[in-house]
Amino acid sequence: MVRLAAAAPGGSYSHMVQPIVAAASRPEQEPDLDDAIRRLKRERNAVLLAHYYQESEIQDLADFIGDSLQLAQQAKSTDADVIVFAGVHFMAETAKILNPRKIVLVPDPAAGCSLADGCPVDRFRAWKARYEGAVVVSYINCSAEVKAESDYICTSSNAQKVIEAIDPDKTILFAPDRNLGRYLIQKTGRELVLWPGSCVVHETFSERKLIALQARHPEAKIIAHPECEEPILKMASFIGSTAALLRYVQEDAAPAYVVATEPGILHQMQKHAPDKQLIAAPPEGNCACNECPFMRLNTPEKVYLALRDLEPRLEMSDELRLRARVPIDRMLALS
Repeated sequence: MVRLAAAAPGGSYSHMVQPIVAAASRPEQEPDLDDAIRRLKRERNAVLLAHYYQESEIQDLADFIGDSLQLAQQAKSTDADVIVFAGVHFMAETAKILNPRKIVLVPDPAAGCSLADGCPVDRFRAWKARYEGAVVVSYINCSAEVKAESDYICTSSNAQKVIEAIDPDKTILFAPDRNLGRYLIQKTGRELVLWPGSCVVHETFSERKLIALQARHPEAKIIAHPECEEPILKMASFIGSTAALLRYVQEDAAPAYVVATEPGILHQMQKHAPDKQLIAAPPEGNCACNECPFMRLNTPEKVYLALRDLEPRLEMSDELRLRARVPIDRMLALS
């Protein structure tokens, strides 16, 4: 059985598991893959959780779609025996931390995260040791090992609330996203010591191209995720988590929006606000760099094979799981 474990200190996840070579082609014995996935979910008593950044076909098959906070809450409350997590590693790890007795499946083991990979636990421990007595707040986009070294976990939905709940006399270390950290400094007025990490997707948006796009669409509001670089955030009419951006498009009166986050969210935005014009913010290069390469590794074929074979499974030691659960539970209590 393929075992999917937490990343080793200083390393990435992908080298620790065997590749899914059979997942590239549509299973010939299942003429309707969507129906086959639905059937296997019933037979396995499985729930398919999908992030907003997944491809639209997976979103349409999911039992629940959400951002990191919503998915963590859903993982904690599910009564399914099997959790199939169509997202990235740290999200599935959170599900396992909250559900130690359930089977947690990751359709593609290579679906990592640039923020998590850029914050290896050995370097994180050394950084933390320089600030004795500080409170450590880690963005949920980090490995289980880093979570276990943290006092609080947060998401972009609740980060401000977490920061404001901490004793104002305490030094706060914030990792691994420096852009979200800078945004929180502005929102809370607190001084934060920032880990120098960033999201490979959100740092690609082009201020130059965004200005040109705004000139062509003066009726469109720019809305942005707080992981974006500061020049992009300064141009935004609204800044919020993925779920908050979705709500804003539904509730706001503007006819059009330029959306500065991973464009997978546009599928749900269009479903919930079909009368609105939605424009994906452009990256600097002539590429699809605004799409998360890790999120897009998951496919319906891989979801089907994970359900069929009940692997690759994510496994974790009880010692790591229990330590990592403490800061997650603190976050959920504040949410």
